[in-house]
Amino acid sequence: MTGAPDLREADLHGSLQDPVLGAIGFLNEVMDRHPDAISFAPGAPHPDFVQGLDLRALTDRFLTHLRTDRGLDPSRAERVLYEYGPAQGLINDLVTEALRTDQGIHAAPEDVVITVGAQEAMLLTLRALYRDAAHDVLAVADPCFPGIVGAARLLGIPVTDVREDAAGLDVEHLAARCRQARSEGRRVRACYVAPDFSNPGGARMTLDARHALLDLAEREDLLLVEDNVYAFTAPEDGALPGLKALDTRRRVVHLGTFAKVGFPGARVGYAVADQRVGRAGGTRSLARELADLKTMVTVNTSPLSQAVVGGLLLEHGRSLRALARRKADRYRSNLAHLTDALERHLTDDAPAGVSWHRPAGGFFARVDLPVPADLALLEVSADRYGVLWTPMRQFSLTDRGDRQIRLSCSYLEPDRIETGVRRLADFLRKEAAG
Repeated sequence: MTGAPDLREADLHGSLQDPVLGAIGFLNEVMDRHPDAISFAPGAPHPDFVQGLDLRALTDRFLTHLRTDRGLDPSRAERVLYEYGPAQGLINDLVTEALRTDQGIHAAPEDVVITVGAQEAMLLTLRALYRDAAHDVLAVADPCFPGIVGAARLLGIPVTDVREDAAGLDVEHLAARCRQARSEGRRVRACYVAPDFSNPGGARMTLDARHALLDLAEREDLLLVEDNVYAFTAPEDGALPGLKALDTRRRVVHLGTFAKVGFPGARVGYAVADQRVGRAGGTRSLARELADLKTMVTVNTSPLSQAVVGGLLLEHGRSLRALARRKADRYRSNLAHLTDALERHLTDDAPAGVSWHRPAGGFFARVDLPVPADLALLEVSADRYGVLWTPMRQFSLTDRGDRQIRLSCSYLEPDRIETGVRRLADFLRKEAAG
């Protein structure tokens, strides 16, 4: 397109100039530019899990549920799929039953809102909680999933970083951030945290740290926005209760998605928001408030998508654990292949300053480098060595990620992981000398 511009960048919302908005799209773009490279970039589910998925059969299973369990006549049940549907959702009862059975989260259907993926749940939650952006601050683990930071940027909410290491969010550092905010006449209104195998760091909080975080939230009068999308990858004998399962004081808003345990194309997520909101004439759940906001954002989540997800839950005994079991086995196996390959190819002659972390679950492993892991270095890796990774600086509000890369293993077969790590080791030996 040529000619004079119709709009000026300076006249558009400032978030459009924030690099975090391009962080997610970047992964797809770099893969398109280097289609022959082995990519450790996307944190996508393995494609095998959508092979042979019968959407019609799953929808029919949900229709049977509407007729037999909810008492709808056949014509009314069919219409449910073709109408707008309630903003709060159609499958709330199935989601709450699965959360109660598998995760120990006790919530009523009216305490849940079904969203267009977890991303909408983040946006709605922040919009509801942040009345005064000049006064209220969002704390996030650093490094952090860019979706929550991007949502905050869209809403003009200030963000502060809290250190995260292999043991998860640093609770003492969050307490220090709360004190700092008070000294500036502000408050930390909420903190975003992924307690199990966070994206991108792969960190996991201990049980003691989870209790300490909940106690801090009570003392500081802040809410915890829990994103526990990768918790299902933990070995069943090594599972830890999520923050919401431990929450006795309604300090946690729990966000979830069916992108990883189901399939991402459904675009179905949820928020468990059982906090009571005082209104004239009584109280109602925060989830109801989120549903009101949702009517002005997406109106409702696709009934057809909800029917497919509902069918998946019904076909697996109304259990998230049963739905996720085969996938969890694959992802743990892939992660073991990745970390074992790093051990084999980098232990003996890795350049000084190269090290890696071995998380117990999730999709990701981090590698520390002795040199800046920037886009220029990524281009060298892709062009000359045929391997892609993600710079960790895209996930950080500070410089902590400048010399780190993220490797994702979820999308690849074991032989591709092996070849990719061999290429990565060659790249690091020749290009990443400090």
